[in-house]
This record gives sequence, structure tokens and C-alpha cells, in this order.
Amino acid sequence: KSQSQSSGLSYTTIDALAKLVVFLVKFLDNTNKIALLSAFLQVAAHVLIRDHDSKKNYKPPMNEFNQKPYLRLFTNLLYDLNTPDPSLDSSNIEVLNAFTHAFHTLRPSRVPAFAFAWMELISHRMFMPKLLISKPHRCSVMFKTLVVDQLTFLQPYLQNAELLDQVRLLYKGTLRILLVLLHDFPEFLCEFHFSFCDVIPTTCIQMRNLILSAFPRNVRLPDPLTPNLKVDLLPEITHPPRIGCDVKEALVRHSVLQPLKQYLASRQPTSFPEKLCEKLRGAPVDAKMGGAKYDVPLINSLVLHVGMQGIAKLQVKNDEGIASQFQDNACMDIFEHLVAKLDPEGRYYVLNAIANQLRYPNNHTHYFSCVLLYLFLQSDDMFVKEQVTRVLLERLIVHQPHPWGLLITFIELIKNPQYEFGRQPFTNCAPEIARLFDSVARSCMPTKEDGQVHMTYGIDKDKLGR
Repeated sequence: KSQSQSSGLSYTTIDALAKLVVFLVKFLDNTNKIALLSAFLQVAAHVLIRDHDSKKNYKPPMNEFNQKPYLRLFTNLLYDLNTPDPSLDSSNIEVLNAFTHAFHTLRPSRVPAFAFAWMELISHRMFMPKLLISKPHRCSVMFKTLVVDQLTFLQPYLQNAELLDQVRLLYKGTLRILLVLLHDFPEFLCEFHFSFCDVIPTTCIQMRNLILSAFPRNVRLPDPLTPNLKVDLLPEITHPPRIGCDVKEALVRHSVLQPLKQYLASRQPTSFPEKLCEKLRGAPVDAKMGGAKYDVPLINSLVLHVGMQGIAKLQVKNDEGIASQFQDNACMDIFEHLVAKLDPEGRYYVLNAIANQLRYPNNHTHYFSCVLLYLFLQSDDMFVKEQVTRVLLERLIVHQPHPWGLLITFIELIKNPQYEFGRQPFTNCAPEIARLFDSVARSCMPTKEDGQVHMTYGIDKDKLGR
């Protein structure tokens, strides 16, 4: 009561309304209690939206939208309806589902003035943990939708570096939620990393690193600085990661999937890689992406799908050696063509999409690490080598955490003499750059002089000098 009086607000009516709804849902003789709760939550959401829209053109402090009463209402309902109760125990998942739909309706892109209260609600201790520990997989999918809603709202501000005080505070709050997920529910971040990377701007390197650093609790990460670490022999390196989203959705939406399947199966028509580049360039300019002329989600979808097909080809036993299978196939043709023919902006998005798969030990990390190293080794274009280095380095010079696969790949690049990394012109173009590479190399290299990371995924050993 003292809090209400000090803020000039009285929550008596709000609290009474919440208790009435809870009483009706719990004790009313009606078999469809969840329908009643869903109906009320949707009505409350639409009242909030109408109140917000009617006041969005007013200048504060007069008639400005007040999010506190609505936050109080939803918080009371969350707490009272998610405490253990025999009348609702069998319907707990449906209760959480009703709240999820209401929160999605009130997402920040639709109700910006409710953004701070909304972020508090989706991370509430009576909502987020209960949703993520629930066994049905759809509960994780529901919370993934809310996280994507938050990142989508922040995307244009972060892409254009418009960090006003309010946006900066929202960004810090989002990072804290992600840190909680990384610590308590790492499998959630592992499963939906693809969806999150689609809506995280390329400028948000630390946020992306935080998501990509997640690894399942039953996986033990080998120390990447271990001397003579043989990644090929790790038992986890043959296991595929779990991906809980539709990787092919963007390919289907842009009518790319069927011709892509045909090319991967037969390498026909030979003009397909060039048409694919045009398809990526021809995507409409999205203002939310900072005016990018490429469809980044389409590139992410393309890279991951092609990589998954490449891994499947390597797992088919035949008379050819694994080295020739890795290098001489339609999947690698597409990667090489994209890197060679796209302009620097498009190439940067492709290399970023590859680096997004450098995570904990699994066959995706192994394959895409070798793809990145192979592209560096094979390219005669110094700008390609420089961009590969940039994509890796910019993810390493930010604060921890750093994905395990990223460290393994960079250590291999700077240690293996066949890459001649230290002799590349861009590593010594200025004293500041040389010192930067030296500093990163010292932090990544094993302490023993004979320490070497061995990664061979079918890359020709004659070319790698192994």
C-alpha cells in the first residue's frame, strides 16, 4: 500500500480484478477453464493496446501511457496461477501457453511503450523457468518466439547504432536474460541458435558469441589449448547438433529450395550458382536491416542447409577418399562460388553464416570449420583471406565467452604453417594491426612450442602439409 501511495497510484482495483479472475479460473464449475483465462488475457491485451495507441501521440507528462497497472495485473495473474494448486496442476502447460500468446500479442514492436514491463514479464520467475523445464517441446518453441520478438524489436536500433539511454537499458536487460539462459538452460540456446542469429545484427558480436557459446550440459568441452589436440578423434565430433527450427523456411519462401536440391544432386544446371548470387542480391532492401541489399536470413538458411547436405554426402561410404568427397562436390562448389563472386558485403554475410556454426563439438562445427579453413587456403584473392580473418578476429577480441569452435578454428589458422598466416600482407600492414594479431595469437596459442591442433575433415593432406 505504501508503494502505491508513494507512486501516486492505487492498485486496489487491479489486485481485486486479478483475484476475481484467479478465483473464476480455479473454482468455477466449467470444464473449459483455460478458454476463460485465454479470453480474459486477450481482452486485457487489447485494452492495453487501445490505451497505448490512444496516447502514443501525446507529449509527456500529460496523458502519457502508464505501463505499471498492466504490469501489476499480469504479474499477479502469473504468480497466483502458477503456484502449486490441485485445481490447475493438470492444466499448467495450457496456463503458460495462454500467457505466451498474450505476451506475443503485446510484443515490443507492437506496443513499444510497454517494452520494459514486457521484458520483466517474459523473464519472470513464475514464467520463464516453468516454461523451459516443461517436457513438451512446444513450450521451448513458445519461449523462442518471445525471445525472437525481443531481438526483433532491438534489431533496427542496434544495427544503426542508435543506442539511446532507453535502448541501452533494454539491451543490457536482454543480455542478462541471455546470460541466465546460458547458465541455467544452455540446451535452449543450442537448439534455437539459428533463429536468434537471424535477428541479431552483425554489429552485436558479443550477444551472438554469448548464444553460440552455449553447449549441452552433458557435453564436456576439451581445452582448445591442449597440445596435440586431435579434434577428429573426439567422440562428440561425429554427432549432429539438435536444431529446433525450420532451416529451410527462407529457402522455400524465396523459391530456392527445389532448384538447390536439383543442383546438389546433379550439379546441373551449371548456371545455378550464378543465379543464386543474383537471388541473394535481388532481395528487397529492408530498412530494419540497416539498408542491407542482401537477405541475411536467406543466406543463413542457404549456408546451413548446404552444409548439412555436405555432411550427409561425407557420411555415405564409397570407393572415393574422404578428401576428394570434401573438396569435389556440389556443396563446396556453392561455397566457393559465393565467396568468389559476391561483393564484399555479400561475402561478409556468407562468412558470418559459416562462423555461426562454429560452436561446441559436433559434426556441424567440424565441417564448417574445415570449410572456412579450406576457403582461406584455396583462395587467390587476398581480400577473401582478409575477410575470413576479420570474421574470426572480430569475434575473439570482444569479452568472453567465446565459442569453442571459433577458438579451435583460429588456433589452427595461425599455427598451421601451410596457411602462412603470419606472411599475409594484411597482418603486417600497420604496427597496430601487427600488435593486435600478436596479442590474440599469444592468448590463443598453447604454451608448449610443439602444441598443435589437428583438424582434418577430408581436406587434402598434401595441401595442408600433414
